[in-house]
Order: sequence, then C-alpha cells, then structure tokens
Amino acid sequence: MVCVTGPLLYGAAAGAAGTTALNVVSYGDMVVRGRPASSTPETTVRKLATKLHLRIPGEGQAEESRVSALGALTGLAAGTGMGVMLGLGHAAGWRPTRGAQYTVAVVGALVATNGPMTVLGVTDPRTWATSDWVSDIVPHLAYAVVTVSVFNRLLGGAPACC
Repeated sequence: MVCVTGPLLYGAAAGAAGTTALNVVSYGDMVVRGRPASSTPETTVRKLATKLHLRIPGEGQAEESRVSALGALTGLAAGTGMGVMLGLGHAAGWRPTRGAQYTVAVVGALVATNGPMTVLGVTDPRTWATSDWVSDIVPHLAYAVVTVSVFNRLLGGAPACC
C-alpha cells in the first residue's frame, strides 16, 4: 500500500516550520544590522502581474498592501511547497542521507525563491556582494535544518504505511 497523504502533510508542516525559521533569521538580521526589508518580493509580484496581464486591485495604499501581502505569501508558498516536495519524494521511495536532504531543501528553497526573481530580471545573483549572499544563504540554511528535522521527526511517528 502506498501512503502519500501523510508524507505530503508532514512535508507541508515541516516546510511551514522551516519558513518560520527563515523569517526569524531574516528579521533577526534586520534587527542586528539595521538593514531594511528587501523590496524584491513586491517587485517580483508586480512584474509577474504585468507579465500575466493581471491587475492587482485597489489604488494607493490598498494596492501597496496587497502587493506586500502577495510578496510575503509567495515566500510562504515556496517554503511550504518545498516541504511538500520532500514529502512527495519520500512517498515515492526516496530515502537519502540527512546531508542530502539538507542540500535538496536549501537548494530547492533558494531556487524557488530566487529563480523567479532572476528570470523576471528583478535581481541578478551574479552581481551580489558577499554580504548579499550571506543575507540570503544563512536564512535558507536555517530553513533547511528546521524543515528536514521536523519532517524526519514527524515521519518517526508515522503509521507503518507512510
């Protein structure tokens, strides 16, 4: 019997936990260094809406608020979605080492978040300074550690079919 539901739900929960860790590390960095929030999620939402010929409803502050919320939601969707992908891999029989899981989680999250921004011309990682890379990679590493740890912990209590 193939059980897919458990690993997918565990992956979603683990991805959400990992996304929370990523946000905590990112906001902590902003507090420590006094750096502003990135505007790239909002710019990505605007460029994607333009490319898809979609209008974000509202005027002025209402539109700005929607764009800001959509930018944050895309990050949550990417993090949770990467967790679901780990669950899907497990349901399909993938049983990598913990190190391979961390690698897949961090690379998957980096690609899921930076890929669309790069393709849309919002950013170009080839031009990033070392501090930009550190500001991006460290939170994604926290994401991977928490996501993989929670996922494996949830699997440890899973029914035999999962």
